Amino acid sequence: MDADTQVFGLDPDPQYVELAVEVFAMLADATRVRLILALRRNGELSVNHLADIVGKSSAAVSQHLAKLRLARIVSTRQDGQRVFYRLENEHASQLVSDAIFQAEHTLGGIPRHHQGEADPA
Repeated sequence: MDADTQVFGLDPDPQYVELAVEVFAMLADATRVRLILALRRNGELSVNHLADIVGKSSAAVSQHLAKLRLARIVSTRQDGQRVFYRLENEHASQLVSDAIFQAEHTLGGIPRHHQGEADPA
């Protein structure tokens, strides 16, 4: 039996529903989605490295990371004067993956994530 289903079932506590809406709002930004994808792919990265990956200024990336940190989606580790960011857990990464998979379904045809499956759902 799935542990997540056991905890929430079909009737989650209303406070969790409100917090889930806040998480979706936090992820409703292309730069933040790209940051989460970069951290998922690379693990722990500095602001400058993330800025290079997502093609934004370090200042802009820093602001997005601050919001993600307040939402407890990313956490930090300091090494001297450098700060490294990493995903707090796998859930935001999974939400982003699922959103991209859903987007692939809207394009018609067989979504990329179903290619190679015998019977795509």
